[in-house]
Amino acid sequence: MEDFFRMGYNVNMIFIKKNFYKLILVVYLLIVPIFSFADNTNCDPAGGKICPPINETTINGFIKTLLEGVLKIGIPVVALAVIYCGFLFVSARGNSEKLTKAKDALFYTLIGAAILLGSWAIATMISNTVLAL
Repeated sequence: MEDFFRMGYNVNMIFIKKNFYKLILVVYLLIVPIFSFADNTNCDPAGGKICPPINETTINGFIKTLLEGVLKIGIPVVALAVIYCGFLFVSARGNSEKLTKAKDALFYTLIGAAILLGSWAIATMISNTVLAL
């Protein structure tokens, strides 16, 4: 029975060792926003104080600002990915394996673009519905 518990421990430790950087990234992504919601009532950058970059006081405003930032970064990335897919199509030169790879890359790029724009549309729709109540 003791070996059973030791085996579970080893599996968990192997998982943690393989995904350590991912776990650290998730922890920082969850903890850092807490500090960005600091009190900014007496914020004066000229006085040497560090002010939070997002001056939203409601969750709707915060989500809107966050999604605008994601869109400003995501749309150029999607455009570059589509250009790269075009390069894959041109460099395939009729090779069926490379054409399949290029089609898959374009398909996944378009799915990512749809998720990106769909998240913005859903968030806008929910925000407008909540504000109308």
